[in-house]
Amino acid sequence: MKETIVFVGPTLPAAEVRARLPGATVAGPVAVGEVLALVRRRGRHLARLAIVDGYFEGMAAVWHKELLVALARGIAVYGAASMGALRAAELAPYGMRGVGRIYRAFAAGRLVADDEVAVAHLPAEYGYRPTGDALVNLREAIAAAPGLSARTRAALVELARARFYRERSLARLVADARAAGLPARSIAALAARPVPDRKAADARLLLSHLARGARDPGLASRAAIAVPRTWALRQLEAWLDDG
Repeated sequence: MKETIVFVGPTLPAAEVRARLPGATVAGPVAVGEVLALVRRRGRHLARLAIVDGYFEGMAAVWHKELLVALARGIAVYGAASMGALRAAELAPYGMRGVGRIYRAFAAGRLVADDEVAVAHLPAEYGYRPTGDALVNLREAIAAAPGLSARTRAALVELARARFYRERSLARLVADARAAGLPARSIAALAARPVPDRKAADARLLLSHLARGARDPGLASRAAIAVPRTWALRQLEAWLDDG
């Protein structure tokens, strides 16, 4: 049986991924070169790659071209929740398949900024535990808080957006709202409720999709893609060979 690899970090614990998708190989957040290296070494043994989380600051993010190489080799590539949602929205015309509300929002242009899904997290030895709240999750919290006017909701979203992604959390947003003089009752309504985890919900939806063996009915009708070996791709291959 060919292999399914899931790249996941702060969005879901590895143990949950294994429980929901038995037999899958669970890797950490994907980074530049990892997909290309997998395709070059084990391409004929790979059936599916599923990207949930990916690096983007301390190291370069996974390249679009790497994912296109995988697709050209007949490997199904999925994305959801975080880096996966971003790349799936960008590469949907070439056959990458996105799942979940966050993916659909990026694909439709309702979300446009990469930092909507960014979140600071601890290293691998601590299970990539997040240390803050992603903006997409804070948006859900603001939308779900009862009794807020449209103006207050918009102001809260702008306060959350104004913070650097590493500083975003419900506690920080509540403090910023108080400092901005937003209505005390609205702030209390927001603070009283837990932050919904839309990223985790979308990741679970992707795992359910994969566990059912669901396929995109439009995939067979797409023309095979050809990926030119550009200078940049050759440089990445050389870097992998040197490493």
